[in-house]
Amino acid sequence: MTRAASGAASGATSGATCDACPRRCRLAEGAVGRCRARRCRDGRVLPENYGRLTSIALDPIQKKPIARWMQGSTVLSVGSYGCNLRCPFCQNWQISQSGEGDVPWREVSPRELVRMALDVRRREEVAGRQMAGIAYTYNEPLVGWEYVRDCGELAHEAGLANVLVSNGCATPQVIATLAPLVDAANIDLKSFSPAFYHACGAPAGALDAVRHTIEALAAEGGCHLEVTMLVVPGMNDTDDHMQRLSRWLASVDRTVVLHVTRFFPRWHMSDARPTDVELVYHLADVAREELDCVLVGNC
Repeated sequence: MTRAASGAASGATSGATCDACPRRCRLAEGAVGRCRARRCRDGRVLPENYGRLTSIALDPIQKKPIARWMQGSTVLSVGSYGCNLRCPFCQNWQISQSGEGDVPWREVSPRELVRMALDVRRREEVAGRQMAGIAYTYNEPLVGWEYVRDCGELAHEAGLANVLVSNGCATPQVIATLAPLVDAANIDLKSFSPAFYHACGAPAGALDAVRHTIEALAAEGGCHLEVTMLVVPGMNDTDDHMQRLSRWLASVDRTVVLHVTRFFPRWHMSDARPTDVELVYHLADVAREELDCVLVGNC
C-alpha cells in the first residue's frame, strides 16, 4: 500500500486540516503539524514519517509492558519520530520530540518490516522462544497511523500479531480503522485530569480521546488491553486521583490490567525526585479496590 491521505480534501493547494488527533492542525501547503510527523502536501495531510524507523529492537513482551498476554514471548519493536504530546518527563524525547532532520532514520516499507519480523520469528523458534509479532512503540505510533495500518494488515496475513503501545490520543476514525488489527495494546492513561494533559502539551479534548480509545479497544473482541499510569510526584499522585481513574476504568472493564509505574527524572523534569516506592505500592492498593489486576512497575 502507499501513503494514504489523512482525509483532507484532495486537489486543494491552500492547505488542509489533519484528522489524526484532536488537535486537528490546520496546515498551510508544506507545513508540518505540531507532532512533527505529518505534513501538508498537495492539499493533503500525509504521514511524513511513514516507514522512517529510528528504532528497531527485539524486546520481551513484558517490556511494553504487556503482562497477561503471550507471556514469555518476544516482539519486534519499531518506532519512528514525532508525538502529539509534549510530556515534560518523556523518556524517549530524543525521537518523540524530533522531526525529519533531527534524528537518524532508515526507511523500511511495510513488506520489508513483515519480512524482517518473519526472519526474526524463525531465529527465535530455533532458539526455543516464541515471537509474537510486531510492536509499534517508542515514539507515538498513532501520528503515523497509516504505517501501523499497512504493516498491521500484512502482519496478519503472515500470521504475526500486532501490538500497539500508545498515548491513545487519536480521533475516533483512526481508532476505528486500527482496532480490528490490534491484538494487544498498552495505552497510557496519564491522568484523569484535563489539566494534567494540558501540562503535557495535549490538545483540548485529549482526555476524552484517550478514554474513547480505551473503550474502543476494550470492546474489540480480538484485542487484549492493558493500561499504564505513570505516577508523577505533585501531578497525579493523590488517592482521589487514583480512585477516580480506577473507578472509571472498572466501568469499562474491571479485568483490564492496570500498571502503576514509578516516575524517574527525565527531559525537562530531570531535576525532579523519583516517585516514592511506598507511594506507588499504596496507589496500586487504592486501584485494587476497583480493578482485578493491578501491577507496579519500575520499583
